Amino acid sequence: PRPRLLRPAVLLPAAGLALGGILFTTLAVTGRDEAPRTAATAAAPRGATVLLDRIATVASKSDAIEVTDAQFVYVRTLQAANTGAFGGPVKLGKPGEREVWMAQKSGPVIDEGLIHEDGKYFPIEVGVPDGEKPVGYPAGLNRPTYTWLASLPTDPDALLRRLATEITADQDARNTPADERDPDQDAFEAIGGLLRETLMPPRTAAALYKAAARIPGVSVDSDAVDAAGRHGIGVARDDERAGWRTAWVFDAKTLAYLGERTYLIRDTSMGRKGTVTNTSAVLERAVVDALREKPSTTARPAGLPVA
Repeated sequence: PRPRLLRPAVLLPAAGLALGGILFTTLAVTGRDEAPRTAATAAAPRGATVLLDRIATVASKSDAIEVTDAQFVYVRTLQAANTGAFGGPVKLGKPGEREVWMAQKSGPVIDEGLIHEDGKYFPIEVGVPDGEKPVGYPAGLNRPTYTWLASLPTDPDALLRRLATEITADQDARNTPADERDPDQDAFEAIGGLLRETLMPPRTAAALYKAAARIPGVSVDSDAVDAAGRHGIGVARDDERAGWRTAWVFDAKTLAYLGERTYLIRDTSMGRKGTVTNTSAVLERAVVDALREKPSTTARPAGLPVA
């Protein structure tokens, strides 16, 4: 099964850099010449559409900030991931704090940031095969800087098409088989990935939530819980192939993004129906001037940049 939350980052290949090396899980879309099915088929059920529209309205009213190329986006989360053997029963690890510093340079970079987890620091950097010259990695879906996020279309349908184009290019580079591509699930996962360890411009956040409302199968999870034990309302979608549901958790009153939770929707080799496989909670987001720098006590509260 595809991992939902990353453990410490590893070196990435120089060619065909793939989603999943930094912040995201495996994604997929339709073929290169096809329009994304999410924009052409029935949208999410009305309950989810209404909720996402409310979340988008709140997100659009957040304050935009200025982030320079020399700064870093800092995100502190609480995460618990599956530590069991591949394909075997889930063994959910204890929740642990994770800090991430992501470089905000617009141009290609080799040193992308830093992770602090399990008491150790792990560099996030582009890796290359022996003997090859390092090639920097640009801002984009795999490295979503604040400036790149702000450049995305704010029309929901145009945004879905933009995401589909970028994901298709990634899948083609990885030679992902056609039968492993599910455009609706992949669009949902792409948006979820953009919400996790980033600072989100208000207009982009609103557009992403409205785009999610156009994805068939998106529903409301009335009592979703994040890794910190905070109960809220969830925006969820079932991955029928994998047999699990992923829910983005929002505060029921403020509609601020709290985190994410994935659990089995049927009995599988990973465990019984209802088994939690991964969970996270955003504790703090801020902009800092250097790696390992912590935000001040007056930093922007968690959740506000994206909801």
